[in-house]
Amino acid sequence: MEASPGEQQQRERESSRKIRVVVAKPGLDGHDRGAKIIARALRDAGMEVIYTGLHQTPEQIAATVIQEDANAIGLSILSGAHMTLVPKVLELLREQGVEDVVVTVGGTIPAEDAPELKKLGVAEVFTPGASTDEIVAFIRSAIDERRTLAAQSG
Repeated sequence: MEASPGEQQQRERESSRKIRVVVAKPGLDGHDRGAKIIARALRDAGMEVIYTGLHQTPEQIAATVIQEDANAIGLSILSGAHMTLVPKVLELLREQGVEDVVVTVGGTIPAEDAPELKKLGVAEVFTPGASTDEIVAFIRSAIDERRTLAAQSG
C-alpha cells in the first residue's frame, strides 16, 4: 500500500528533523568533563543536545528523555554503578512505552560488562579512548536506521 501525500510529507519531516540527544550523568559520579566534551561534539555535528547535569536519578533521566522527545540518550558513568543504573533507566523507559530511543553508555565500563548491557538494550558502549567522531557517526547511523525502519513500517 502506497503512502498518501500527507503521510509521505510526515515521513520526510521526521527524517529531516534534528537528532535530539539527552546526555546524562546518573548516580553520584561527580566528573562530567567527558560528558561535556561529547555533548559539544554532538552539538557541533548538528544535533540538538540536552545535557542534564550531574547526579541525575534514573527517574529524572527517563522523564527528560520523554519530555524532550529524544532520539538518543548517552549515559556517562565513571562510578562503577553502570550495572545498576543503566538497567533501571532502560526499565523506566520501557514502562513508559519508550522503546525507540537509541541508548549509548560511555565511561569506565569493563569489557566484560558490555555484552550484558547490550543484551539489556544498550545500542553501544564507548570506553575511554573512543573518538568523538566515532560516537557522532554511531548515533547518526543508528538514528538514520531507526527512521528508515519506521518509515517503511509506517
